[in-house]
Amino acid sequence: MRVLASVVSRAATAALFAATLVVGAAGVQAQEMNFFTIGTGGTGGTYFPLGGAIANSISNPPGSRGCDEGGSCGVPGLVAVAQSSRGSVANVNGIKSGIISSGFSQSDVAFWAYSGTGTFEGQEPMEDLRAIAALYPEHIHLVASKASGITSVADLKGKRVSLDEPGSGTYVDAQLILEAFGLSEADITVENLKPGPASDAIRNGQLDALFFVGGYPAGTLVELASSADVTLVPISGPEVDSMLETYSFFSKDPIPDGVYQGVAGADTVAVGAQWLTSATQKDDLIYEITKALWNDSTRKLLDVGHAKGKSVNLETALEGIGIPLHAGAEKFYREAGLIK
Repeated sequence: MRVLASVVSRAATAALFAATLVVGAAGVQAQEMNFFTIGTGGTGGTYFPLGGAIANSISNPPGSRGCDEGGSCGVPGLVAVAQSSRGSVANVNGIKSGIISSGFSQSDVAFWAYSGTGTFEGQEPMEDLRAIAALYPEHIHLVASKASGITSVADLKGKRVSLDEPGSGTYVDAQLILEAFGLSEADITVENLKPGPASDAIRNGQLDALFFVGGYPAGTLVELASSADVTLVPISGPEVDSMLETYSFFSKDPIPDGVYQGVAGADTVAVGAQWLTSATQKDDLIYEITKALWNDSTRKLLDVGHAKGKSVNLETALEGIGIPLHAGAEKFYREAGLIK
């Protein structure tokens, strides 16, 4: 598995810069600095900007003012970094190999990786995979140019369609959607493009449709809708009902009108976005990270950051998790009363 070159978020870059400052004031004690990476997704999706906000909120580089002094309410000595990656599959593989400390993943990919089933059938189960929190619902977008005439999943036959890159959660779910409607990759002209290049290809008339799984509104799709005539194609019908009977991690959840400028909403399905790590990460560290994620200071950062940040709530932090919690996270949720 090849993880793409890391792209450090602006927030994490600021944290790194702050961490390198020499604290010259007398009486300031040396503090150990720890780095903690968060694998996200492509820069045009939802994972990356949200990962940057979370990385900023849990960081508290050496020499920073404490939370009670109006400074960071993150973990003392921690510098968290959001890294761009290919997405869910790449992130769980990165956690397994130790390339990254943690990462975001769709709930279906997390379950399959942990159990060695689904898209990970025949591979050794990732039994050390652990959850920190459920974050928000991720909607499956099927976006088509109006010129393509595509109004249903069945209309994709014979068209040029991007399924995203292998290693992404979008790629896995796009295959399941095609299968549910009696299609396969052989029935379409497949492109494996990230959302940004795929949007450019639709805009330039080189692509008919793209799949994207992520929280709405996705920045790349916002730009596409503002500069090209596109439509959200419904993912609904008896085919979806049958698919949900087989894959219970999907849920029906429409994208409303007006999320994307001039584009009508559509019925579709969603999966959960989750923050994962490894059981090998220290319990005390993950406890402090989980505590920092859910403090009032982080709430403010999430509310003013990406639009999906408002959907990240403590009340839903355990919804749809199909793998074990990390012991450190579990300790926090017990103290918070979410686990009896």
